[in-house]
Amino acid sequence: MTSSVPGTELRRIHGFLSAFHRRQAVRTVDFPGGFAVFDEEYALSRGNNHLLVDGETDPGALPARAEELMTHLPYRFAYVLDERTALACAGPMVRAGYRHSQSLIMRYDGPVPAHGGAREVDLEALRGPAVASWRRFAPDAGEELVRALVERRAARRRGAEAVRFLASYGAGGEVAGWADLYLDPATGVAQIEDLVTDENHLGQGHAGVVLDTALHLAADAGCTTVFLTARPDDWPHRWYARKGFAAVGSVSRFERA
Repeated sequence: MTSSVPGTELRRIHGFLSAFHRRQAVRTVDFPGGFAVFDEEYALSRGNNHLLVDGETDPGALPARAEELMTHLPYRFAYVLDERTALACAGPMVRAGYRHSQSLIMRYDGPVPAHGGAREVDLEALRGPAVASWRRFAPDAGEELVRALVERRAARRRGAEAVRFLASYGAGGEVAGWADLYLDPATGVAQIEDLVTDENHLGQGHAGVVLDTALHLAADAGCTTVFLTARPDDWPHRWYARKGFAAVGSVSRFERA
């Protein structure tokens, strides 16, 4: 797989993320330096209702902007793609009561693996396993929130030129691991998202099967920049590093309940 200067790669990834969020949304509202996205079908999903700052903006105006645009929702949430812009926004947002956290942007920098053997599946195949996984990850989440977190995968089909849901199966024919793959061959960028292993199949190699399949399919589609995001304070980013991913930047999240 060909790699280029990390800064160039990061700009391509930022462009992909901006385009994905716009295309996935039902409604968008532009503002200087960014835009807000909304989807009332999944009103409790922060991933479908938020502000995204992808350009130069007024950091001091961001809290009021979020308040104005998200007044109909029980939370406030914003992504900031550029690290320097995020640093400038951190002060005003934290003073306004926001919690600041980050996700690493990790780009694949290894050889194209052989097809891992995961299969492309439909949403129905993932519904049951996804509900169980959210019950594990968010045990206090109510029924409506879990529904939004599971069903919002349908909206992701709008986000990229090609969206594939991949799954690895256990010996009994049950879904054991899964992930999303978003492909944009026109720009040569692909994202791997929501890589999850079912609790009963941990440590059996299913995540590697799904990851290798996604990387192979991305290469087949002509995507030379493949990335994913991972929390810097959680263990998966170390596993991704061993698999050939390296951090090239971060995305900031600002959240207020």
